[in-house]
Parts: sequence; C-alpha cells; structure tokens
Amino acid sequence: MKSITSRDNPLFKELRNLASSASARKQVSQTLLDGIHLCESYLENGLKPLRCIVSETANRNAEVAAIFAQCEERGSACVIFSEALFSSIAQVEQGVNILFQIEIPAGVETDSHAYLRDLNCSVLLVENIQDPGNLGSMLRSAAAAGIGAVFCSRGSAAAWSPKVLRAGMGAHFLLKIVENADLMALILGTTIPVIATSPRATHSIYATDLRQPVAWLFGHEGQGVSDALRALASHSVLIPQPGKMESLNVAASAAICFFEQVRQRSPSEKISLNHDLASITNKH
Repeated sequence: MKSITSRDNPLFKELRNLASSASARKQVSQTLLDGIHLCESYLENGLKPLRCIVSETANRNAEVAAIFAQCEERGSACVIFSEALFSSIAQVEQGVNILFQIEIPAGVETDSHAYLRDLNCSVLLVENIQDPGNLGSMLRSAAAAGIGAVFCSRGSAAAWSPKVLRAGMGAHFLLKIVENADLMALILGTTIPVIATSPRATHSIYATDLRQPVAWLFGHEGQGVSDALRALASHSVLIPQPGKMESLNVAASAAICFFEQVRQRSPSEKISLNHDLASITNKH
C-alpha cells in the first residue's frame, strides 16, 4: 500500500486530470468514482477498479478497510493520499474520502443496430441532455425500471463524468451506455416503437400500450426533442399536468414514463385505501 504526499507525484497529477478534464478522461477511457456508495456498488457488480485511493483519515475507517481488502483480492492497486492531496481531487464534500480509478466500459458502440434489432427490453435515447444531474437521474430511473441500454447523442453531457456518475448512484454499472450515438440512424433502423413526449400531443401516456419494448426519446432541457427526430418518432404522447406548471423537468418526465411501463407490465393488484383506513380506525 503506497502513501503519497507530494503534489509532484505523477499519479496525483494523473488523477487530478481525470477529475477535472473531460478530454483527459476520453483520451485514456478512464474515470473516477467518488464516494463510498459508488465504490461499493462497483464492487458489488463484480468489477475490478484499476486503483483504490483513500485519504489518511479514511484509511482508518472500517468500511474503507473492507473495500481495501476486496480491491487487494482482485489485484487492484491501493494508494493512500495525504488529506491535502485527496481534497484537491475529490468532489464529494463531507463524505468518506475514497476514490476508484476505473476503465470506462466500451458499451455496444460497434453493434448498436444489431442490439436494437434483437431487443427484448426497452432502451433510452438521449438527445442533447446537457445537465449532468438530469442525465444521471435519468440513468438511475432507467436502471431501476429495467431499461437495457442508453444511447446518448453528441452534445449530451459526458455520461461517465464524475458528476453524472454521482447522480446515477450506481446505475452506470447496470446499463449498456453508448455515447456520441447517431440517434437518427438508430431510429430509422429499429423495429420497435419510438416514443417521445410532447405537451402538444393528443394521446396520454396512461392510455398508451407500453407492454412491449419501446425506445424512449427525450431531448434538451429547454428545447426538447429536435424537430428532425420528433418527425421520426412513431408515437408522441402527453403526460397530463392538471396543475399550472408549464412543463416538467426532463428527468421527472422520463421517470414517469419508465414506471408507467413498469405498472402496465406488472400484475394488476389494487389495495382499498378505505379498507386500510377502516382497519387503522378500528385499531384505535
């Protein structure tokens, strides 16, 4: 276990670049996982980090010791940084000071069209979603709802950036993620329904049959899906909004759509609230 205290150390400079530079991450196809939850999720999915980096204080934490032990068993390098060095790299405040340096998975870039042709689960198509928090939240909802893959257009937030990873809360390790995807070519090549939401649509999401695999299409936070892609969507649906808000956050819209599909695929079962309330009343 190596201890590092100098800012001139090559590894420190390498990690600082990964933490702050999208081009550095892209160049080496690596990124950083920041915080104990992401690191534990990574290990729980049977994956091996390149390095485990902790601060001197975190090294005395019992949870970190357990993670260290797993990393050593899997052959990952384990490194201790001084508090000052670690704080200049980490972006999680008031957390347990632990980082993983990992390789970014290749995804399904080389065979995206074949993947969509042979699909037996839904996918998410993301066009120019630029806020890292929104993209991470969408990935988290997609993974929870059983979405199989996510295709992000050029111009979207970098899916494997530290901010998107934190918002995703481990969703990345459960999804196939393709960046810089040609969404137009994918839509033209797929045989499954492509569904976009629109406040001008006439059909409600709740009246749409979602029991088969679909490709969910969501666009830029302000402008929505581009006209060119919207014209290729097989269905345009409305999320009813009885309140007076003009629109929904794109991540909230995506979650509503994903879990309406989950609801439709689930066995029908209803619980009477009146019965439950009567039971509570009788108990008192």
